[in-house]
Amino acid sequence: MTMKTFKLKYFLILLLFVSFSSASIAQDASDTNIKDYFPFSVWYSGGKSRAPMLSKITEDSEKEWRADLMQIKELGFNTVRTWVEWSTCEPEQGKYNFENLRLLMRLADEVGLRVFIQVYVDSAPDWVAQQFPHALYETQSGSKVVPQSSPGACTDNDDYGEVVLDFYTELAKVATSYPSLFGWDLWSEPHIINWASIDYVSNVQFCFCPGTKDKFRDWLKEKYGTLDNLNQAWHRNLTDWSLVDPPRFSTILSYTDFIDWKTFIYEKLQSDMQNRYNAIRKADPDHLITAHAVGASLFQSPHNGYGATDDFMMAKPLDFYGVSIYPKHNHPDRAWSVTTLRTVMDFTRSANREKGGWYVGELQAGKGTVSLMISNPVTADDHRIWAWSAIAKGAKGVNIFSYYPMSSGYEADGYGLINLDGTITDRAEKAGELAAIVDKNQKLFLSSTPEKSQIGIVYNPLTQMVGGMQQRDYPGALTNSLIGYFQSFANHNIPVDFIHREHLEQKQLSQYKLIIVPFPLMFTTEAAEGLKEFVRNGGYVLAEARLAWNDNRGYASEIIPGLGLQEVFGVRESEVRMGDNIGLSLTDNKHPVLKGLKMGDTLKGSLFEQSLTPLEGHNVNVLATNSQGAPALVNTTFGKGEAMLAGSFLGMGNFSEVNAINDKFFVNLLEWANVDRPFTTSLDGRTSKQVEVRLQRNNQSSIIYIINHSDEDEEISINLDVENSGNFTIRNIIENEVKTQKSNGRVLELKTMIAPKQVNVWEIVQN
Repeated sequence: MTMKTFKLKYFLILLLFVSFSSASIAQDASDTNIKDYFPFSVWYSGGKSRAPMLSKITEDSEKEWRADLMQIKELGFNTVRTWVEWSTCEPEQGKYNFENLRLLMRLADEVGLRVFIQVYVDSAPDWVAQQFPHALYETQSGSKVVPQSSPGACTDNDDYGEVVLDFYTELAKVATSYPSLFGWDLWSEPHIINWASIDYVSNVQFCFCPGTKDKFRDWLKEKYGTLDNLNQAWHRNLTDWSLVDPPRFSTILSYTDFIDWKTFIYEKLQSDMQNRYNAIRKADPDHLITAHAVGASLFQSPHNGYGATDDFMMAKPLDFYGVSIYPKHNHPDRAWSVTTLRTVMDFTRSANREKGGWYVGELQAGKGTVSLMISNPVTADDHRIWAWSAIAKGAKGVNIFSYYPMSSGYEADGYGLINLDGTITDRAEKAGELAAIVDKNQKLFLSSTPEKSQIGIVYNPLTQMVGGMQQRDYPGALTNSLIGYFQSFANHNIPVDFIHREHLEQKQLSQYKLIIVPFPLMFTTEAAEGLKEFVRNGGYVLAEARLAWNDNRGYASEIIPGLGLQEVFGVRESEVRMGDNIGLSLTDNKHPVLKGLKMGDTLKGSLFEQSLTPLEGHNVNVLATNSQGAPALVNTTFGKGEAMLAGSFLGMGNFSEVNAINDKFFVNLLEWANVDRPFTTSLDGRTSKQVEVRLQRNNQSSIIYIINHSDEDEEISINLDVENSGNFTIRNIIENEVKTQKSNGRVLELKTMIAPKQVNVWEIVQN
C-alpha cells in the first residue's frame, strides 16, 4: 500500500465516522422513508465480468469480492450498484440460482455498504426461444428474431410475460432478506428491444408478434368503442377486429393508424414498467424502485422502430426515474457540449418534477470505447463537473458505471473507474472523496429542491408524427427547437422547466407565468383548451409557426392557428413559405420584448416563414415582419393575459449556435411576462466558458452551486434575493469553511474567484 493510498483510506474512514447518522448502513431500510437516503455508488457485481454478465463463483471469489467491496467503501462510496442477469439466474425454467447476489449482499452487509440492484431481463435464458416461439419479436416484414441471449422475447404475450414478472418477484424475495438492500432499478434504458441491432431488415419496426397485435387491438377497442368508429378514423372497411393490424407502410391517405400505433407504443412501454414495479412490490413493499433511460427522451423520436419512450410517462409508475450520462461515450468529436449536459439533466429533472428528484442511473466512469472508437480520457475534473451538475439540478442518487472496465464485447477496456488489473486511478480517489462529501451532507441534499421555475417549455412528441411514416425530413426539428430556447435561459442562469403537453391538457400550470410552445405542428383539443385557459387567467404565451396545423388524428385545421387558438392570438395564417435564411425584421422597439433591440434588427427563424393576418375585433401589435412585408411576430391580449405568435421557429434558429438577437429577445420575455429572477450573476449570458449557478431551497436554508465549465480562473459575483435584510452564515460544503456576511437590503451580494473545472457549494442561512 502506498503512502498516498494509506492517507486516503485514513481520511475517508475518519470522514465516514463523523458522517450524519442517516448515512449509516446499520439503519435498516424498513425503518426509514425510502427517499431518505442518498446513494452514491459505483457499479460492481463481483469479479470483472462486464454488465450484464455475472462472474462464475470460485473458491477465491469471497476473498476477492470482499477486498473489492472494502476498497469501494474506503474510497468513500456508501453504496454498491450490483446487477442480476436473468440468463444466469434462471438457467432452467422455474429453477433459480441467485448465488452471486447472495454472496455479494452478504459481503456488503459485512463491509457496510448498501446494495442497489439493477435487473436485466433482456439477457434471456436459451430456453426462452424453445418454450415460447410464438413470443419471439417480429418485424414489420414478418421476420422473427431468435435471441442470442439478448434481446429475449416479447412480454406482450401473457404466458411469457408472466415468466418474466415471476423472475422479478422471486428475486425480490431473496434480496429483501438482506439488511444491505437499498433499492431497485427495474429497467436499464427501456425500449421494446434492447442490446440487439436487427440490421438485416430495412427501417426495422417492432413488434408485430401475436401478443402485441392483440394488445393493440384491445387498446383500439377502448379508444374507439366500435369497429365502425375505427374504420371511419382509419379509412378502412374491416369486418372483424381480428383483421386489424398495425400499419406496416405509409399511404397517401389518412395516417391516423400510424399515430395510434406509435401512441400505443409509448403507453405500452409505460405499462410494461408498471408491471415490473408491481412484480417487485409483491415481495418488497418498502424499498425504493427506479429505472433509467438511455438519454433524455427529448432526443428520441416515435419513428424509432425499437420503441421510443417518453420520460414523463415512464416516470409515473416509479419512485424516481433516471438517465444514463455518458458525456464522453466514444470518439472525441462526439463529446457532449455544456448545453447537451444541462439539457439531459434538466429534462430528466423536469420529467420527475412531481417526484421531487431524479437519479443518475449511469455516470461514465472512464474513457469510452465502441469498437475502434475511443473517447478522450475521463478525468477527476469531469466527474466533479458531472456529479455536482446533477446534484445541483436535484438528483437524489448518483451511480458511477463501472468499477472495473468492460472486460469483453465491443466496449472492452472502456468505462472503468479503476484499471482492469485492479490498480486505483486518480479519478477513482477523487470520485470517492466527492462521494464521501455527499454522504456526509446527504440530509441537506435530500431535503433541498431546485428553485421553482416560472417558465415552462412545452415538450409535445405528438408533433414529431406530422406526416406519419412519410415524415423523413428534419428529424431533429422538435429537439433543436426546444434546446434553442433552453440554452439561452440556461446560459443566463434563469430557472426553466420542460413541461409536457399533458400539463396543458390537465391544466397543471399554476406555478408558471410564461409558457413557450416551440414547433407546435400537432396539438390536441384538450391542450388547446388548457392554453386558452392559461392566458385567459393571466398567463403569457409565446407560440411558434403553424400552431395546431394538425390535430391528433393528423387532420389539418381549417384555420391556422387551429383548434380555436386563432381567437387567442388574434391572427390567422395567410400563407407559408419554406426557406433556409428566414429573418423576422423588428418594426417596433417600444414593446418590453424588444428592449435593447432596435428597429431593423432581425430575429433568426428556421424552416417556415408564415405570414399572419390580424382578425377583426382584435387589438394586435405587429412587432416584426417577414421577407414579404407581412406580419410575422404579433402580440395581443386575451382575457387577463397576453399571447404572442412568431411566424417561424425561433428556437430552432437559436440552435446550435446562439443568435444574439434571439437570445436578447428570449431574455426579454421575462420582463413581458413579469417573471421573477431569484438571482443574477455577473457572468450571465455567456455562450461559452459558462459559469453555471444553480439555486436550491429547503425549509431552513438556500444552497448555491457555482460550476465553472471554463478552462480559466473566473471571478463571479452573485446577487441573491433574500426575504429579509440581515446577517447570513455561509458554509462552504466542499471545503467545510464558514463565514458571516451582511446583506445589502434584501440582496445578498456574493463574490468569489473559482478555478477551472471547479465547483463551489454554499449553504446559506439567515442568522
